[in-house]
Amino acid sequence: MSTSGPLGAFLRSRRSLLLPADVGLSVGPGLRRTPGLRREELATIAGVSFDYYTRLEQGRERRPGHAVLESLARALRLSTDDKCHLHRLAAHAAEPRATTPPAPAPSVRPAIDAILTALRPSPAYVLNRVSDMIAANPEGLSLFHGIVLWQPNRRNTVRYIFTHPAARTLFRDWESTARSSVAQLRTMNAHCPSDPHLRELVKDLESADPTFHRLWRDHAVGPRRHTTKSFDHPDLGSVTFDFETLHLPDDGLRLSIYTGARDTTSTE
Repeated sequence: MSTSGPLGAFLRSRRSLLLPADVGLSVGPGLRRTPGLRREELATIAGVSFDYYTRLEQGRERRPGHAVLESLARALRLSTDDKCHLHRLAAHAAEPRATTPPAPAPSVRPAIDAILTALRPSPAYVLNRVSDMIAANPEGLSLFHGIVLWQPNRRNTVRYIFTHPAARTLFRDWESTARSSVAQLRTMNAHCPSDPHLRELVKDLESADPTFHRLWRDHAVGPRRHTTKSFDHPDLGSVTFDFETLHLPDDGLRLSIYTGARDTTSTE
């Protein structure tokens, strides 16, 4: 984690993506040593003082008001997902939790297990906020080929995507799957970005895979949405599903469901 804190790191990452020409600024002669906009340029565009923005990015200012955040979002040309993330990080910076947040849920209620059974033969599973697969029906478990051989407490879908030897051929669009998994991990933990369980997972994956390291440093954010997912599965063959994510009332739990299998090269 950056010493400037999650809010400052996020602002810096988005500032680095903007070029002066993107916001109507002319570039003088000579090389720019700063990637993207300079702090003073962004502060001017957002209508805040250079000193205030510097303190905000360095983590010395922790209570930006709603109007300031909206001005920064406009100046940085943030997407809707990015703007929501900015507000969540600001809320965390303003009122950091005095105690360690509850650990990610390790299991589900019996009623949720019953729902997973009722959804068969559609693959389905439940993830907690750090993407541990804490419950699944047999089809959902089998969809992640080989994950059943991992110990239950290691069955994390982000870990699988970046470290399992089958993952890069299993997911037909592995790059998109990888990016969306990292974005979801950040989004689900915006209210507790310094949580030790998250930090331990990120540390492990940053050392294990350079692509995860790059995507995490990019600060990609965005919740799971309805989409299609295509697999080249050793048992199912080539198959495409409709994919839905339903958020449960329990803290940080989400139910993932795959329906409408089509284009399969195998028998049912």
